[in-house]
Amino acid sequence: MGPDLVIPVRFVREGSRGLLPAYQTEGASGMDLFADLEGEVVLPPGGRILVPTGIAVAIPPGVEGQVRPRSGLAVRNGVTCLNTPGTIDSDYRGEIGVLLVNLGEEPFVLRRGDRIAQLVFSPVLRVVLEESHALEETPRGERGFGHTG
Repeated sequence: MGPDLVIPVRFVREGSRGLLPAYQTEGASGMDLFADLEGEVVLPPGGRILVPTGIAVAIPPGVEGQVRPRSGLAVRNGVTCLNTPGTIDSDYRGEIGVLLVNLGEEPFVLRRGDRIAQLVFSPVLRVVLEESHALEETPRGERGFGHTG
């Protein structure tokens, strides 16, 4: 496998003071996003909150940003992202927000600088829909949810 493709993505700070997304390991596909909060925020069980990250990005055409949950938050605290993956389109220029939900049994305390999600960049395919009277047959056919047991 060849070297990773590197695409520059410009950003502005919307309030973030040093909380820039960062890859935590050499092989990481997602950059960690950080909470840019004033003080502490308590997320009760069953509660949800839109957490600011303090940055906005200019994603190039043909690329999307995907906001995904962090597995550690989910397994340890039952905290995950709603609307997952959240899509950041190439023409969006506002601050990135992360919609967190507490599916755990205990209140979850959020603080400035907490790693709350991952940001993964992916290529985007655009399609042209072509109407047809029928679709070609496949072995699976129309069998959907749960069809494999």
